[in-house]
Amino acid sequence: MINDPFHPEEAIARERESTKRKLLGVVCAFAVTAILLVGYGYMKSVHQRQVLENQQQPVEVETGPKGPPLAHVLIDEPTLDKGSTIVGGLVTNISERELSNLSIALELHRRKDGRPEQKLVPVVPSNLQPKEEGSYSLKLSSSDYGSIKFLGVRVNAESEAIAFTSGPGKKRALERIEPKVIVVKRPGKPGEFINTPDNPTKVP
Repeated sequence: MINDPFHPEEAIARERESTKRKLLGVVCAFAVTAILLVGYGYMKSVHQRQVLENQQQPVEVETGPKGPPLAHVLIDEPTLDKGSTIVGGLVTNISERELSNLSIALELHRRKDGRPEQKLVPVVPSNLQPKEEGSYSLKLSSSDYGSIKFLGVRVNAESEAIAFTSGPGKKRALERIEPKVIVVKRPGKPGEFINTPDNPTKVP
């Protein structure tokens, strides 16, 4: 009983202890919820990386024409963004002459029937002086295309293939999980017990 005429101190102590236990239970429940949310976020990021790896294989590189290489190409790992696959990288003119009307030739394979489709991706800027660098980027639907093959570098109105070297570019960025902070609000004023002789509350 809350109002014990013979032992009021013991009744108050029991109610305070009961209140502390309930508050501890609430805090534990919120802590478990927070752990589950963080775990869910981690599993979601792992799943997204697995989906990306299954949907888009690394870009295959085909050997270009023989001879002294005129360009060096960096091929970034494909990234997934809202259902789209982004392929891109950098091109550096390593020759002693200007390279004009540069573009990157890619071979795309459709998921539905596996049919190949060639695509020319312009380099920006399209004209590179010796030692200058340009970039290229292509956005594709992840549901439409599967594997990608790098065919080479084209110059002079997208018609002439040149010798090139290639290397890996940027790695695929891992998804960053931001920790969530959950604030547990205690009922009543700070330092005040829920159930006291001055503030009786029915305990279920």
